[in-house]
Amino acid sequence: MQISVVGLLICTGILAFVACMRWSMITALIASLAFGATAIGTISSLGGSSPLIFTVFNMLLIMAALARRGIWRELGTVFGHIGAAWIVCAFMIYVTIGALLFPRLFAGQTSAFVASRTGRGVYEAALAPVSANISQTGYFVLAGLTFLAVCLLLQRDGTLADIKRGYFLWFTLHVSMGILDLLGKLVGAGDILAPIRTASYSMLTQVEEAGFWRIAGAFSEASAFGGVSLTGLAFTYTYWTRTGSKFALGLGAILFVLLLLSTSSTAYVGLAIISVPVVISITKSFVTGRLKPGEALLVALLMPLLLLGMAVSLFYPHFLDPVAQLVDTTVINKVASASGQERSYWNYKSLQSFFDTGGLGVGLGSSRASSWLIALLSQLGLFGTVMMMILLAMLVRGLRGVGGRIDPEVEAIAASARACALASLVAGSLASGSPDPGIVFYIPLAVVLVCRRLPVQDDCVAVTPVEMPERRGRPGKRRSASIPSRA
Repeated sequence: MQISVVGLLICTGILAFVACMRWSMITALIASLAFGATAIGTISSLGGSSPLIFTVFNMLLIMAALARRGIWRELGTVFGHIGAAWIVCAFMIYVTIGALLFPRLFAGQTSAFVASRTGRGVYEAALAPVSANISQTGYFVLAGLTFLAVCLLLQRDGTLADIKRGYFLWFTLHVSMGILDLLGKLVGAGDILAPIRTASYSMLTQVEEAGFWRIAGAFSEASAFGGVSLTGLAFTYTYWTRTGSKFALGLGAILFVLLLLSTSSTAYVGLAIISVPVVISITKSFVTGRLKPGEALLVALLMPLLLLGMAVSLFYPHFLDPVAQLVDTTVINKVASASGQERSYWNYKSLQSFFDTGGLGVGLGSSRASSWLIALLSQLGLFGTVMMMILLAMLVRGLRGVGGRIDPEVEAIAASARACALASLVAGSLASGSPDPGIVFYIPLAVVLVCRRLPVQDDCVAVTPVEMPERRGRPGKRRSASIPSRA
């Protein structure tokens, strides 16, 4: 394995910052997700696979969980009270066996889309074992183990608050690098974040769309940046509506602007989808006369913006032509474009491979689609899809049925993390080529399931709803929440 010096330096910087702030490893893990194109190195034996830096913190977090005293008793508590732990373990075993067996069992019986070794796109070939079967399975198992580790660590004082800090740090880094990327292109400096893009991906970072620069931030393309912006917007909006946090409001506003400027069709369509429950909630509150302050603020801001848009279009008829052209290119005519047709073909052939294999799938990493749902069916088959849907149903349920029995700040963190995960799946369903939902799904799932086991509010230590940044252990501050064990 060839170590990336840049990746190593960024890992060191994150660790140093987290240690200085006296936060835990889970904060560092979540924050490292901001570097979506920074690899820790390159593994030549796996076809040039380049693990991203979050894998380093992933393994450190798992080791930290295993090093705890009373680990076997706490594991018994997790498996005794959280049924999803058994499903996740069965899921990891099934996916690992499928990734090794199915590409060999159905070799040559269907087609697959694999990445070129030269990094120049994707080509169609007969199904056969590939290096991605191993690398993608490694990511999948690592995410499943992270779920178990978070369930264990949430029984320790302060872990839930550190998860909240991790999300805020993640999206703060995300918007910072998005702004840097955009400013660099606007002033003619080009891709100023190129030195941190050390992963062996195809980098589509200096691209224009309808006269607008595409924002890639620390990622390899605008679509990935837009997807993360969408998840960040879901997190900050949910946290703001539940706590009134000004920091969350400000961060969410910047994420919204960057999302609109990203020129990503994934971000635009995803925003329209996640806006539906928001509109329904506001409409319901308005009809019942129980409009919340946050909802009232959104309604108050919406009307002036609509009037401003109408006035501009009336007095300057061609002023919004570039915006209209951008929407037409990225959303309305996206399917008719060469890229859209290519991705539609990937999805069509991926669905066909599901039927060609009798519903068993081609194995994780064997092929590529352009939708998380289709990739789930084609690679993991019907059985794997059913297990994923069970876990998804648990996440969607959230804390429903336990409202009022836990601390409001605990509920706000759990709801915000849940919203982030669901928005990530929406973005993935529009553009992701892998069925693995990743730790962005498994960490919120662990938070939700463990928080459902919290005792009544009087017996729970409240999480202090602080703004970023905050050091742990300052005099006069209340301690962060612990998720107590019932073992």
